[in-house]
Amino acid sequence: MTPQRTVVIVPAPTANGDLHVGHLCGPFLAGDVFARQLRASGHGTLFATGIQESQTYVVSTARRLGVSPEQLSRQSWSQVQRTLSVLGISVDGFAPGDARFQKLLLDFLTRLRDAGRLRLRTMTFPYSERTGEFLVDGYVRGACPVCLASSCGGVCESCGHPNNPGELLEPQSTADPTEQLTTREAQVLVLPLEDYREQLLAYFDRPGRVARPHMMQAVREMLQRPLPDFPVTYPISWGIPVPFPEVAGQVVNPAAEAMPAGMCSSAVAAERQGIILNSDDELWLAGSGTRVVYFCGFDNTQPFAIAGLALLMAHGDRYVLPEALLTNEFYELDYEKFSTSRGHVVWAHELAGELPRDGIRFFLASTSPEFQRTNFNRHALGTVVQSRLVEPWNRIATTVNTWLDGQRDGWAGRPLPVSDRARTAAATMAQRFAAQTALSTFSLNRLAELIGEQLARLEELAAGVPPAEDPPARLADLCYQVEAFLRCAGPVLIDLTNRVLGEDATEVPAVPAV
Repeated sequence: MTPQRTVVIVPAPTANGDLHVGHLCGPFLAGDVFARQLRASGHGTLFATGIQESQTYVVSTARRLGVSPEQLSRQSWSQVQRTLSVLGISVDGFAPGDARFQKLLLDFLTRLRDAGRLRLRTMTFPYSERTGEFLVDGYVRGACPVCLASSCGGVCESCGHPNNPGELLEPQSTADPTEQLTTREAQVLVLPLEDYREQLLAYFDRPGRVARPHMMQAVREMLQRPLPDFPVTYPISWGIPVPFPEVAGQVVNPAAEAMPAGMCSSAVAAERQGIILNSDDELWLAGSGTRVVYFCGFDNTQPFAIAGLALLMAHGDRYVLPEALLTNEFYELDYEKFSTSRGHVVWAHELAGELPRDGIRFFLASTSPEFQRTNFNRHALGTVVQSRLVEPWNRIATTVNTWLDGQRDGWAGRPLPVSDRARTAAATMAQRFAAQTALSTFSLNRLAELIGEQLARLEELAAGVPPAEDPPARLADLCYQVEAFLRCAGPVLIDLTNRVLGEDATEVPAVPAV
């Protein structure tokens, strides 16, 4: 069945602060470029995200900043939307963790609970005798039992494996690392992931499934051992309360919100496009003609590619499953991990206030950590953007504008004589760009590389255009290919494309130096 629309989802960032360039360079820019390309081809597209307020990291960050979690959530909500806007991330729907989302989430889980898919299990958690709290996720840190790297409870960022908080080695409270922790048992509702082993194997073995190697390595490793029960509820107070009497006073594990959050944000996006839905999960229903594509960080492997898929599968044939889960690795700043607490960070909105955002987008695409960790460096940004984007484009613009200044009247309203050779070159270029933005071969790195290569080629072509040529054969070939180039590069170079191809364009603008 040919999809009627594609829903592009970037997982909701945690409401514990603004977005830095490490957030933008991976899922958000990739999702934006992919969505823009789909729209340009006339394909029905909904690009959606939101913000997650229920994560314990909101509480731990608020504690460090000396503000309330509620205040931090409200502030983050505004900051994230602003930052997405100033970088040109064209989300159609941005959903909060409001009453609408909570109803969708609880309906999603209630169907599973009433069908007997969720089971009551006893699990062990680190416990603070001082505060009387169970410690999960951002409340506790220790060594991952799978790879031994430092990890918070829930999921290890390094290896991607789940580590239920009680399995952490040498756990410490993030609020007070000196506190001597104990352990306590609590009954929680779980989804027995082992029940979905065969469906998960079939899902990842299906031909055409789009996923990157590191995520597939982690998935294969997880499926080579018994899958642990996935806790759907936690015995803590911060989060979305569950209405189930057997776990009274507990909240939803934020990792269990993954797929319902995508449903809600895509419903918001649909509404803003004037699409009338009968329910907030309608776009995800089997037979709806929807293709779902995720762009996410590698650390989202377990919540989305294992637990999230299993939660969808537990509903039987009700929902479509994502066609692609495209992950990226960590983006570093001067070869160290971004750290807000240490001030080792570059805020995306501040960078956009200093530099043209096309240059920022081009550099982030060039250095996006698709398969391994890559690095942001302010000096490198200036060097790469100046040499590969600004200088070649401005030489092209100078050539075209020089000719326009001298020949505008003589050719006003007359078609330029484009050669077959130029038309063939433009078609070949379009094919190369299409290969980098197709879902199965999508790559921001190769897209940025192709932009640089084609600009260099067009710059060389511009150098051979005489300032006075009648008929302007070489100028016509150049302009035809430049226009084709901009239509191909438009999902990255959004402002330049709009300025040149917009209805009010009268000349080819120069790009500001960085």
